[in-house]
Amino acid sequence: MTRAPSTPPVIVSGLLGGSPQPVLRTAGDLLLRPWEEPDAPTFFSAYQDGEIRRWHTRRPVGELEVREWFEAYHEDWSRERGGHWAITRNGVEVLGRIALRGLDFNDGTAEAAYWVLPSARGAGVASDALSALTVWALKEIGFHRLELDHSTRDLASCKVAANSGYRLEGTKRSAAVHDDGRHDMHLHARIRCADDPPGSLETF
Repeated sequence: MTRAPSTPPVIVSGLLGGSPQPVLRTAGDLLLRPWEEPDAPTFFSAYQDGEIRRWHTRRPVGELEVREWFEAYHEDWSRERGGHWAITRNGVEVLGRIALRGLDFNDGTAEAAYWVLPSARGAGVASDALSALTVWALKEIGFHRLELDHSTRDLASCKVAANSGYRLEGTKRSAAVHDDGRHDMHLHARIRCADDPPGSLETF
């Protein structure tokens, strides 16, 4: 028999899965919405891009598998395991992907991940999306700590994390396998506290 933790959970079970996955608006007027079946061709084409392939080793082999991923994403939400959003302009044009994974309601922690299509890079899309998702997760839902990691060679992701208030906490040595071998990974995090960096919850 599994014993319940002796301390109360940071987030009560059912808070997410009991409601539809929300649509979130960024400060840059983008919309984060759940993935829909018509997005499958764009999603699949993203993984043909060299930069996305370089940093993401789990890749769909076709649009059929993408649709299976979308079904799994919806199940993740209902079972409170994660949330996956399309980053869009006006809810129609897909610009990228952002997700919260590994939800731990007992400790109030989760992990963020993202990518942006080549045509949308350099315009702050990833930073706007990550900032909006972070505020929602920390302020509205009540997570205490959000983490993200990326290869130490992925300078663009490091910049996105820093621009969104995720402090660099250290390096996880030889922590992930990429196509060209093992990579050290930078660990960033943002927490819900008074000493959060500029752009923190208190400023919204």
